[in-house]
Amino acid sequence: MAAVASAHPDDVLSIREQVSEEEWETRVNLAACYRLVDHYDMSDLLGTHISARVPGEDNTFLLNPYGMYFDEITASSLIKVDYDGNVLTETPFDLNLAGFTIHSAVMMGRPDVDCALHTHTRAGMAVSALKCGLLPMSQHSARFIDRTGYHDYEGVAHDHDERERLQRDLGDNLALILRNHGLLTCGYNIGHAFWLIYKLERACQAQIDGMSAGAKVIEIEPSVQESSKELFEKRRTAGGDLGWPGHLRRLDRMDPSYKD
Repeated sequence: MAAVASAHPDDVLSIREQVSEEEWETRVNLAACYRLVDHYDMSDLLGTHISARVPGEDNTFLLNPYGMYFDEITASSLIKVDYDGNVLTETPFDLNLAGFTIHSAVMMGRPDVDCALHTHTRAGMAVSALKCGLLPMSQHSARFIDRTGYHDYEGVAHDHDERERLQRDLGDNLALILRNHGLLTCGYNIGHAFWLIYKLERACQAQIDGMSAGAKVIEIEPSVQESSKELFEKRRTAGGDLGWPGHLRRLDRMDPSYKD
C-alpha cells in the first residue's frame, strides 16, 4: 500500500483479530522493545530499526513503519514484510529501505535468531569509528570478546547486494559493529536481543569514558577474557529471559498502549 504523506499513528487500525496468537504475542513484545530502546535513550528520531521473525512463517518478519517514532510504535502498527520486500499488511506508512536491507540480511542468513536490533547511539557510533574497535576493558564488554563482527561502511544500506557482505561479517556472532555507523545485536528471542544491545551500549559508553580520561586503559587478562566468554555463552538467553517480564511491567505502568 502506498504511503500517505500525512500518515498519522491514529490511522493505524488494530489487527489483533487478523493474526495468529503467536504472531500477536511477537508483535506485542517487539512493540515493547521499541518503547524500551526509546526509554533507555538508544533511539535516533526516525532512524534505526528492530525486527522479529513471524512465528510459523518461513520468510516473513516484522519491522517498524517509517514515519513513526519509537515511543509511538504499537503491536498493530508493525509492518509484515517478506524477504523480497513485499509489504504484507495494510499500512499508511512506508517501509524503511535501509532497515529492510539490514534486517532481511540477518533473517535470511541467520535462521537461528528471531530478532535483530540496530542503533545509532553516540557511544556506539564513536566505537564504530575507532580502529581498535570494542576493547576488553569492562565486564560488559567481556560477553562480546571474540563474538563480535565488523562491517565496513558502504553508505546508506539501500543496495540489496550488501546483504551478502552483512551476512559474511556477522558470521555466527550475536553482535555486529557497523563501521562509522552503529551497533547491531541478534537474539534468540526479543528479550535476548534487547539485553545484548543494552550491554553492548554500556560497554561502548564505558570505553569512550575511559579513553577520554587520557590514561592508559587496563584490559582484562586473556585467561579471564576466555573464562568470562565461556560463562556468558553458557548462559545464552538467561539474562534477557529473567529481565524481560520486568521490562513489560515497567512499560505497563508508563504507557500500556504498545499492546494496541
